[in-house]
Amino acid sequence: MLFPAVLILLLFLHNVVAQRKDGDLMSFVTLPEVRALKWEVTYHDRERVAPGYWFVAPYGQISPEEPTQKYQQYQVGPYIYDGEGKLVWAGSVQYDNRNVFDFRPVTNIDDEVELSFILNWELGDSDKVSKGSGIVLDKYYKETHQVYQPDELHDFNMHEFNILPGGKSAVACTYHSQVVNLAEFGRPTEESWVVTGGFVELDMQTSEVLSQWNSKDSIALTESNMFHSWDAPWGKPGWDYVHINAVDKNEAGDFIISLRFTNTIYGISGETGKIMWRLTSAPEGDFDMDFTFSKQHDVKFVSSNGTHHVISMLNNASDERGNDETVSSVLYIEMDTVAMTARVINRINRPDSSLTRLRGSAQTLPNGNIFAGWSERGYQSEHAPNGDVLMTARFASTRYSTYRAYKSEFIGRPTNPPDVVASVYGTNDDDTTTIIHVSWNGATDVAGWNFYAKAYDRGGDILIGHAEKTDFETMYIVDGYMDWISVEPVDAEGKAMGKSRVTRSEIPDNWKAVGFKGSDKGPSPDDPSIINRVKEENKEAASDKEVAESSNDGHDHNSMDMDMGSDSGAAETYADAKEVAKAVYRAYDVIRGVGGLLIFLLIACSLGGIFVFFWRFIQNRKRRSYLHVPSEEGLPVEEIHLRSQTHN
Repeated sequence: MLFPAVLILLLFLHNVVAQRKDGDLMSFVTLPEVRALKWEVTYHDRERVAPGYWFVAPYGQISPEEPTQKYQQYQVGPYIYDGEGKLVWAGSVQYDNRNVFDFRPVTNIDDEVELSFILNWELGDSDKVSKGSGIVLDKYYKETHQVYQPDELHDFNMHEFNILPGGKSAVACTYHSQVVNLAEFGRPTEESWVVTGGFVELDMQTSEVLSQWNSKDSIALTESNMFHSWDAPWGKPGWDYVHINAVDKNEAGDFIISLRFTNTIYGISGETGKIMWRLTSAPEGDFDMDFTFSKQHDVKFVSSNGTHHVISMLNNASDERGNDETVSSVLYIEMDTVAMTARVINRINRPDSSLTRLRGSAQTLPNGNIFAGWSERGYQSEHAPNGDVLMTARFASTRYSTYRAYKSEFIGRPTNPPDVVASVYGTNDDDTTTIIHVSWNGATDVAGWNFYAKAYDRGGDILIGHAEKTDFETMYIVDGYMDWISVEPVDAEGKAMGKSRVTRSEIPDNWKAVGFKGSDKGPSPDDPSIINRVKEENKEAASDKEVAESSNDGHDHNSMDMDMGSDSGAAETYADAKEVAKAVYRAYDVIRGVGGLLIFLLIACSLGGIFVFFWRFIQNRKRRSYLHVPSEEGLPVEEIHLRSQTHN
């Protein structure tokens, strides 16, 4: 038919225009409020890439926006993508477009991978939720934990929510504003507000503070490279003099922290809170080192036995003020805290030989690969253990970054049903098309979709088609006006994973205004069972035709006439079937409106006569067209299309 081809062309042109306007964002019919970021992905060696999804949290600015200024609606928050950059889950709507940080897969709570992140503080409230919190979601995307920092803190700091092995506690960074004396700078009569850095260990169930540490009594002002002896005193909140951005804990109970404004990694005793050692390129460092680093992020234990440690970090080697090296890198460092030596055992340079001045992460994957998040524009890369670049990707947008990026296998089982939108288009009664869009936000292993329609609201589901899932949202086009639509997701083995709610197909408010040439009321819905039957019979006819053509020598004119009659007969049969469906629909629409038993019986008798007439007429046409006709005397009552009084 001509109309579907024109419709597809119009949809294509619409997408082209949309891409010109905001080509860095995805848009979806089924989730119109979501504008997920697109990716630019390059694989250098796909066979060695580890399996898993990407976990990122795009944001445009760190501080929350005023509620009336959310011009970047539903583009920030927690997002999961597959290895092709296709969307798997958009959590922006669930968390009202609030900034999210440190969105990561969690393997420390139970035997299944769960999700954790920091929900940023929110403007306009005074309760605990407005201060932000650490959130854990299960595979159903339901909250299992919500952890808060102490009340005296302004917010749940954005840098770290690190759930420790066993899942009973987590460590997080803290920032305190307080007044300090400037005697260390030779100015004992002066005071200034400073922001100290520290950490807390929190109970995952109660948010109770299990342990805490603060830099005020342990790290001198003179260790800072941001607050100097000549700087004037500041008012509240004060100088951020150490800037903590990472904390981890080993099995021995000791902590490791990263302070960006001292270019130092500190070992903190879990028993006494004392600094056990300093790893730094500065002269006050405690280790014999064969490398330098600065402005580092995401320092973590890879292994630790109390005296020998392997740690990983992102060596930014730069910040807003300048560069200390020419390229940022991921470093794996082996430390001996008895001999006090530190050696680089692996270095992964940023693939584009550039610098990450802020943020970033380094993750060791189960197969030994390294997954690095370089932050700006979501730039990330995966490397083999020997450093080979296997994959690079970045946001298509220049407007967003993500603080960290992670990769992991994950099974998502959303409890909400799939989202379905169906729309009907057409120019006349005999040329209608139904376009169905479906998605299931967060479902990780959907392989395909089965599409169903009903003849009326309580009728049986009729399978009208199947489509393989190749992207977050799938579009399926079916001939005719299909109504009462539902969709069934299936896995790779063809097993049903659930089913959508039944939805009515959307139709124009004014058919004439959209170019419809039929009646003012527009077309009537088709009975999917009739349409399916005719399609199958047409397929059989086409198969018979191919057999006849293969045995024809090409000079049998009677055979050619038969073929022409078959083609026209098939078209007429399809049109006749639609007419029957319309007659059935109109009659039962009247029945539903009047509701009288006597009228029902009278119309049923009349309808039966009309149907028999049309069915015999169709059978005769099919015989003339050499089509096989199934033996069937009437139309089952449960397949008759009844129209609802309201269009949902």
